Amino acid sequence: MPIFTPGRRWQPPFYPFKKEPLGARLLASVEKMVKGPLFGCRMCGNCLLQETAFICPMECPKGIRNGPCGGSTEEHCYVDETRPCIWYKIYDRAFKMGREEYLLEVLPPLDWNKVGTETWGDVVRQVRKVGTKNVVSGLLSKDPAKRAITWDSIFRPVRQPDWWQGDAEYHPPMYTEPVSELERRLKAGEFVVTSEVAPPMTVSTNKLLSNIELIKPYVAAINFTDSPSATPRMSSWACSVMAVQAGAEPVMQIAARDRTRVGLQAEVLGANALGVRNILCLSGDSMRMSPDPRGRMDVVDIDSIQMIWILRRMRDEGKYLDGRAIKFPPKIFIGAAASPYASEPRFQAIREHKKVNAGAQFFQTNLVYDPEGLEVWLNELAKRNILDKVYILVGITPLKSYKVALYMNNEVPGVFIPERLMKRMEKAGDGAAEEGVQIALELIEAVRKLQGIHGIHLMAVGWEEIVPRIVTEAGLAPQEVATEKKPAEAILNS
Repeated sequence: MPIFTPGRRWQPPFYPFKKEPLGARLLASVEKMVKGPLFGCRMCGNCLLQETAFICPMECPKGIRNGPCGGSTEEHCYVDETRPCIWYKIYDRAFKMGREEYLLEVLPPLDWNKVGTETWGDVVRQVRKVGTKNVVSGLLSKDPAKRAITWDSIFRPVRQPDWWQGDAEYHPPMYTEPVSELERRLKAGEFVVTSEVAPPMTVSTNKLLSNIELIKPYVAAINFTDSPSATPRMSSWACSVMAVQAGAEPVMQIAARDRTRVGLQAEVLGANALGVRNILCLSGDSMRMSPDPRGRMDVVDIDSIQMIWILRRMRDEGKYLDGRAIKFPPKIFIGAAASPYASEPRFQAIREHKKVNAGAQFFQTNLVYDPEGLEVWLNELAKRNILDKVYILVGITPLKSYKVALYMNNEVPGVFIPERLMKRMEKAGDGAAEEGVQIALELIEAVRKLQGIHGIHLMAVGWEEIVPRIVTEAGLAPQEVATEKKPAEAILNS
């Protein structure tokens, strides 16, 4: 196990995709011999140790370089339970060292032209560029500010190449008029409802279209999941386009798990041209949750925060990741997932803060069954002064049975169901579905009272028929459809 990185080093170092000069190969060998035992270095070619409390983030099985996924826990990594969550360890050490603000810098994806090569040579070249004399005098200065500036002048250009230029600043959207109906309603101060429709597992779209028509009058927008549990379904963009054609407002979910940087940019441009205006960026469930045979579980090309950063720059700066200009940039309202119960609230608040800085304009949270815990998380966001910079939609799912409740609580990362609710579902027996609806209505009533909440996100998980009833009984249905709800018995038995 590496000395400074608390995780077993099972990922091998990367090898370069090109032949390097002899001097560079020798330097890379020395760097690997030093940093391997110390940090479990994988020779990624873009060292981030200073920003990650001197714990290598490439020890994360997902290869996430900007913070924990929604499954982060103190106990273990949810992808590989034999090892700790590396990002939990990074956050924990950063807080102990007083370096937590370093975690806000949006860090770049790997440049695979540099993967497997050394980083020390880049540092030496940057020292020469700044001036060896200036560097020595700056680092030996008695002024802490001057030392910090000198240090940053050496390492920042190395970790933040010209094609990325990540920072720790808030980047508000560079437009004024809403680009989608969802954004318009949120800006108008409405308490909105969004919901999900599960994409079909076949090419038949009859059920999909009927579900869209069923819930369209009750919600501001409809989400289409992107192969949840790493199990293939009809693509989110195809469902989103069909929703546009049916007169509904879609939220297209897009998971980093299945995307390269090229695919992300191309897919969003195409979807936007076809009328999709809301994009929700997710890390995506690990391939660990997929059926056999499983795909790669060891690395993602880009993480969700990098996706947000890329899409915001495409929209606001009109340029691709590689710097080419986009003559007609996409018009998109960018969203992200938030996990109030993953890890510790203060850790998650930094993760959410980083997403807002990168360009996230709205959050749809993981499932909420504990309003008190949600309030703790909101208080941490308030401490970071970001509640006025993002719209928050709280995730609510009606529990259909005690078995479903057990699965949610024990198997779904980032979900916590209090014992009192578990007992209610168990006691309900054959009436568990109705009890689940009542719990959902109680949760909606509770979260509406909290400061900083702008709506709810109903995840019916294949039970779309219940959405009209819940929205209506919660008092959130538009006036024109409020009297058209189905009888409860008909919905529960449908």
